[in-house]
Amino acid sequence: MTSPTPQTAAAPDAPPADACVYFDGGCTLCAREIATYRSARGGDQLQWVDAAVCADPALGTALSREAALRRLHVRLPDGRLLSGASAFVAIWQRLPAFRGLALLARIPGVLWVMEGLYRAFLRLRPLWRAAPVTAAQAEARDRWQDWPLALRRELRTDHAGEAGAVMIYRGVLALARDAGLRAFAQHHLDTEARHLALIETRVPRAGRSRLLPLWRVAGWLTGALPACLGPRAVYATIEAVETFVDHHYAVQLTQIDTLLPTAPAATQASLVELRALLADCQRDEVAHRDDARARLGESPPRGAVAWLTAAWTTVVGAGSAGAVRVSRWI
Repeated sequence: MTSPTPQTAAAPDAPPADACVYFDGGCTLCAREIATYRSARGGDQLQWVDAAVCADPALGTALSREAALRRLHVRLPDGRLLSGASAFVAIWQRLPAFRGLALLARIPGVLWVMEGLYRAFLRLRPLWRAAPVTAAQAEARDRWQDWPLALRRELRTDHAGEAGAVMIYRGVLALARDAGLRAFAQHHLDTEARHLALIETRVPRAGRSRLLPLWRVAGWLTGALPACLGPRAVYATIEAVETFVDHHYAVQLTQIDTLLPTAPAATQASLVELRALLADCQRDEVAHRDDARARLGESPPRGAVAWLTAAWTTVVGAGSAGAVRVSRWI
């Protein structure tokens, strides 16, 4: 199928607000970009149709589902259908934060260069093609968009944190030889893995931190390094981490309590369910903290190990806070 010739979009100083965007949510890179547009100011004024989960084989006049999966399309209010670079320009015109790009595209020749680059990207796009999106995943993604941006950012930190927590206990298990410590780490690893699986059903791929590999490595080191000093250093580390996580979840529960009274009825139910999930996670994290604290109380670190452990837990607390700040945005 020959790609449509780029069309010149309307001037950016008079953008209608009811254009419809057809995109391929099965492409993880595409989904992330669309999520950025949807969360930007003005994004709620456009209609968004994910062709990857749309059951209708005919998405509109002159546009099939197959064609919508091949290229980005935008249907303007007057019925005109744009694709490729022209479609991107049509989106940028309607989002204040991106209107500078729309103006740049008006320079003679720029639109054609953009179209050429887009066609080159389409040849590489299969590298980012994800498994088919299930109905449950599509529902989670829609629910995600209904939640306020500030809450979505906090949930992104939760996902990053749980991914890191799983790696903390894996780091402990990689180096620990003490039987009691290994049993402790395996028990809490199972709980953290369950938390991560639950959070992943609420935070779609496009909403997750792009620095997940970094958080996983940092988590592994947070478990492995104190394991070199023995069980007491590990228990002190877990107590410090879980003390921070307990406070972090408490702030989010308060945030949801503040949102609930004014949230639309359709959103309230999902917020109540989300609050229950986060409260369950918080209770588990407190149990982890108390378990580590009790074990630490039986044999607190002494001498040089005590000084090293105190310095290490200070670093861990500051690192946890810094990771949360970064993962809210990236």
